[in-house]
Amino acid sequence: MGVKGFVEGGIASIVAGCSTHPLDLIKVRMQLQGEALSPAVSALRPAVALQGASGLATIHHHQPSLPLPRRPGPIAVGAQILRAEGSAGLFSGVSATVLRQTLYSTTRMGLYDMLKKRWSASGDGGSLPLHRKIAAGLIAGGIGAAVGNPADVAMVRMQADGRLPPAERRNYRSVLDAIGRMARQEGVGSLWRGSSLTVNRAMIVTASQLATYDQAKEAILRQRGAGADGLGTHVAASFTAGLVAAAASNPVDVVKTRVMNMKVEKGAAPPYAGALDCALKTVRAEGPMALYKGFVPTVSRQGPFTVVLFVTLEQVRKLLKDF
Repeated sequence: MGVKGFVEGGIASIVAGCSTHPLDLIKVRMQLQGEALSPAVSALRPAVALQGASGLATIHHHQPSLPLPRRPGPIAVGAQILRAEGSAGLFSGVSATVLRQTLYSTTRMGLYDMLKKRWSASGDGGSLPLHRKIAAGLIAGGIGAAVGNPADVAMVRMQADGRLPPAERRNYRSVLDAIGRMARQEGVGSLWRGSSLTVNRAMIVTASQLATYDQAKEAILRQRGAGADGLGTHVAASFTAGLVAAAASNPVDVVKTRVMNMKVEKGAAPPYAGALDCALKTVRAEGPMALYKGFVPTVSRQGPFTVVLFVTLEQVRKLLKDF
């Protein structure tokens, strides 16, 4: 029974991940917007203040160049990818998505199912209280993220590669090529770069997503009866879960994406000293709302992903109920 939960969760996660990969790609590209401009803008601002204090009026002539340009939205980013990289560009890094879902989501879905069944055995009629669902999600998400971090790093890099000038691209051929080159060129430790962020994000996402789905589904069935346990209920509960998970995890996701994507040159200090440093630099250079950069595509991806995930999971459970 324990293995069955992992199989069911793994199949559903891979289907959902591949189905929504283009939306995830757009989200990553949007989260990296403005990153290259930030150091330059930050460096200019002290100079502006000093020159203004010394009475040099000429600095005002340069002021209009300081505001950051308007960022393109998800549709514009998607159109840019299509123009620059073709339709195949929307599936950049899809092999990493498959590996990530195989490692990360299979582990978290299976562990959550196992913990839920174990903890509800002594509960009231098999129903698990919300706080226990959240605890099960936190544990399952953390362990799953630690297992799947190498694939997560590879996925972020492969998705971000197309935004770089051709001379600076990593040009990974596949997820295995990406992992192998990272290990050889940057050390095995690079495969767990940003792992603390990945674990934190996964704990938040898993706890909010899985617990919200179970809670919403139970609430609907209490009101409408057991006969309502069908597609409509699954879609409504899963979309609610996706919205909650997106809102809770977006700030951590932005920082995670930037830390994983940063280039560390030998002998040079890394762009970010860690997660907190990345968050502070991002907020100072781009404002607090930069932590919700890519929120629209995050919701646009997390909603469909969660719907496909749980609708597929419910169907797989029906198919495998006799095993």
